[in-house]
Amino acid sequence: MNMQNIFTFNENNKTSLVTGAAGFIGFWLSERLIAEGWNVVGLDNINDYYDVNLKYARLQELGIDREKIAYNKIVENSENKNFVFIKLNLEDTEDIAKLFDNYEFDVVCNLGAQAGVRYSIENPMAYVSSNIVGFTNI
Repeated sequence: MNMQNIFTFNENNKTSLVTGAAGFIGFWLSERLIAEGWNVVGLDNINDYYDVNLKYARLQELGIDREKIAYNKIVENSENKNFVFIKLNLEDTEDIAKLFDNYEFDVVCNLGAQAGVRYSIENPMAYVSSNIVGFTNI
């Protein structure tokens, strides 16, 4: 993954990584940070635990075109230079490390996690992978 020189953030603004940016809370936090002038890198794996169309609709509201989203690719915002998005799993250790090598984050808001309590009974390893392994990568 080559993230260097893909786009230029406003150097006078603080930069935040928001994981779970396509989720309900991550979307609203990203929108608020952008409104307050922050540079925001939104990250989400867009898993299909619930309707992905809802996640893509939230990203569209943040200026990210669904057609441009691909795994491990930075997507520039079509409306606001202060927001970019990357589809990436938190447990993808190597590429998470590269993300931190290429960006100097002032704040990391880790809201990315596998949702749903009942699902955890049937698929506990999905939670271990995303919520524990992924969290330790951040």
